[in-house]
Amino acid sequence: MPGTNLTRAEAQERAAIVDVQSYEIALDLTTGADTFRASTTVSFTATPGAQTFIDLIADSVDSLELNGATVDPSVAFADSRIALEALQAQNTLRVVSTQRYTNTGEGLHRFVDPADGEVYLYSQFEVPDSRRVFPVFEQPDLKATFQFTVTAPARWKLSSNQPTPTPTPAGDANGEAIATWTFAPTPIMSSYITALIAGPYHEVRSELTSRDGRTIPLGVFCRESLAEYLDADYVFEKTRQGFAFFEEQFDYPYPFDKYDQLFVPEFNAGAMENAGAVTFTEAYVFRSQVTDAMRERRVVTILHELAHMWFGDLVTMRWWNDLWLNESFAEYMSTLATAEATEWTECWTTFVASEKSWAYRQDQLPSTHPIVAEIRDLEDVLVNFDGITYAKGASVLKQLVAWVGREPFMRGVHDYFVKHHHANTELRDLLTELEAQSGRDLSGWSEQWLETAGVNTLRPNFTLDADGRYASFSIDQSAIDEYPTLRPHRIAVGLYEEGDSGLVRAQRIELDIDGPSTDVPELVGVTQPALLILNDDDLTYAKIRLDERSLATVSERLGDVTDSLARSLVWGTLWDATRDAELPASRFIEVVLAHIDRETASTTLRTLLQQLILAASSYVAPERRSATLERVADTLWRLAAAAPAGSDTQFQFVKAFSGIAASDAHLDLVLQLLAGDVELEGLDIDTDLGWELLIALAAGGRTTAAEIEAALADDRTASGEQSAAHARAALPTPVDKDAAWASVFDAAGASNLIVRATGLGFTRVADRSTLEPFVERFFAAVTEVWESRSYAIAEEMIDGFYPSPLANEALAEATRSWLESHASAPAALRRLITEHLAGVTRALAAQRTDAEV
Repeated sequence: MPGTNLTRAEAQERAAIVDVQSYEIALDLTTGADTFRASTTVSFTATPGAQTFIDLIADSVDSLELNGATVDPSVAFADSRIALEALQAQNTLRVVSTQRYTNTGEGLHRFVDPADGEVYLYSQFEVPDSRRVFPVFEQPDLKATFQFTVTAPARWKLSSNQPTPTPTPAGDANGEAIATWTFAPTPIMSSYITALIAGPYHEVRSELTSRDGRTIPLGVFCRESLAEYLDADYVFEKTRQGFAFFEEQFDYPYPFDKYDQLFVPEFNAGAMENAGAVTFTEAYVFRSQVTDAMRERRVVTILHELAHMWFGDLVTMRWWNDLWLNESFAEYMSTLATAEATEWTECWTTFVASEKSWAYRQDQLPSTHPIVAEIRDLEDVLVNFDGITYAKGASVLKQLVAWVGREPFMRGVHDYFVKHHHANTELRDLLTELEAQSGRDLSGWSEQWLETAGVNTLRPNFTLDADGRYASFSIDQSAIDEYPTLRPHRIAVGLYEEGDSGLVRAQRIELDIDGPSTDVPELVGVTQPALLILNDDDLTYAKIRLDERSLATVSERLGDVTDSLARSLVWGTLWDATRDAELPASRFIEVVLAHIDRETASTTLRTLLQQLILAASSYVAPERRSATLERVADTLWRLAAAAPAGSDTQFQFVKAFSGIAASDAHLDLVLQLLAGDVELEGLDIDTDLGWELLIALAAGGRTTAAEIEAALADDRTASGEQSAAHARAALPTPVDKDAAWASVFDAAGASNLIVRATGLGFTRVADRSTLEPFVERFFAAVTEVWESRSYAIAEEMIDGFYPSPLANEALAEATRSWLESHASAPAALRRLITEHLAGVTRALAAQRTDAEV
């Protein structure tokens, strides 16, 4: 949409002109199913005589008044901006507008619950979508207070940033009693963390005492139709643990007046840190069995958003180039809190398996960027919620904490909050406080770690004497030509030998390394161990490689490594080598199938299963793909049958088996499992697992659209509708794939999660040739998709329908051709396509290596 892509230069220019004091926003949510009315008053100072604009995406501006003078909306409102001219030193802007609800997870999302017909609303404003609800200076450094007045059905529950007031009766609308809620003004904050959640939500209340003695009201909310599944007491318990941990670590009390946590429908991300009113995906309300990995991830997410109340909400970045600092800090602190304040004590293992693998993948794409990224405009930041912004940044913060010391780090963070509360900052503001507390100059560290892209690789380099002892030992560091920076690292080297319970660490050396090679004299004369792990304990951010003896050891004995973090590090280096086409995919698969049943860390297991399936389907040589997939499925079924009854491993093996089942024999097992003719002790075929099995049957051509509709009739819920869309799109015939494509590309209107589910089903194929006709159609459509759909929907369509399972040279060539012929396409769109090309290119390289085996 013209005018929506605010540039950093425009934001800086506007911030030099304008200083905002307050917004008064009255929303009438009783005007119909499609639109609502917003009446907004903005008070701000400005350079006298200057002109600028305020952002607004609206169906219409119905009246407009600046400093008491009426302004013609048809002249002033265009391209999602309202022009503001002849400004005075003090200004008052009044706008009445008609706003549109969305079903894309942006702005004010409206959802009708298929279970009971009830309407639920929630806001999602990050990055630039508060302007979909009210006129606003949409940039994080123009903070203000926000006072919301909301008219809605009287029976609804409302949550916003401030405590919910007692509503006042406001008559009737559409035969229903309505009321008005007048919230108190918020503290000074950025517009993207304001919030409104409204509807007949189920509400559970509690409270806690902050370290400054205040009573903080707590609320947990979900849709009424999910209330029976809401484990609010557990959410409150983790919240209390997080409050106590963060208030102690930061030595700064919780900065807002209450804390609501709301599980909302059709949410695009995991959660959003609205001040005092955090929204979460409903996937965290467990109506069926979930993995332990998912349970732990929910705790990490709860604590991630809580950490944002200080870092991000109390103190906010000036511009989006410091988005990483918000997200990396919250990711680091939430992992630390989960490991030290909750029962999930091995969360750093989870961090390696999940976050670090995400970071390494992202950092090796052509679109990689420094942690402190160049953010030219809003489109740049929209695609920058990535593995570098979150996971690499958190990994580097972990390295920084190891370098400056944890206590000085936390004292510096405390001073940062004290000095900059309710204000906007840049990276240098934080580094100044850390330098003052630690006594270290961080300018060089920042330059090498934060302002350069790419990941280093560490390899052992040694010679042995006649007795098998190290005669020399060094650690070599390398970088790729495009990103040649060699960084200083604080690492540990672990030497593992046979112990009473398996392979255990017999010796640990901690040291600093820098440059292309660092000698390790401490290891000279030491007998070569069965397994040597560089970066043991995961102190730094770097890829590591194993020497030949260590590789042989883990090939035979990986399951015998007793420490979960060490195992996760080894699994990670094997996967890195496979992705880099150094280790044949077939060998990686052999190691996984031999040892995966010994893996006890749930997230490590989940990550391994995803990597196993990707390797078997895209990284092995094409001529052995079918046989490999069948063998993997055979092994997964055998492991599921042998796993302890009712265990997390049993559940994960069954899910992975259903995700890869394609042969007649395997589909027979899926059908028998769903029908109850084959049973695994302790395994409950509940609603969601039943859908996964039905989707597998759909992809295998063993069920029909009518049977999918019958399953939906038994599960007329939001999750059921998404699963049904997934299953319909997974049906294997060309006609079925055409229908799935048309449901998204030929008609706008499907909600965000229906688009996502349809994409998942569309690319679920046993016969990859069914996707070949869609290569040309995909590239013919992407430009129009980008121009005509909202960002959230466009991204779902481009990522969901790119025919990546083909993983062949024809797809790579078509992708390169589009990029070459669309050099002037928006940078954010080109980035998405470039990343897909990188995935195919990497798969082709892995296939070539595997073919040489």
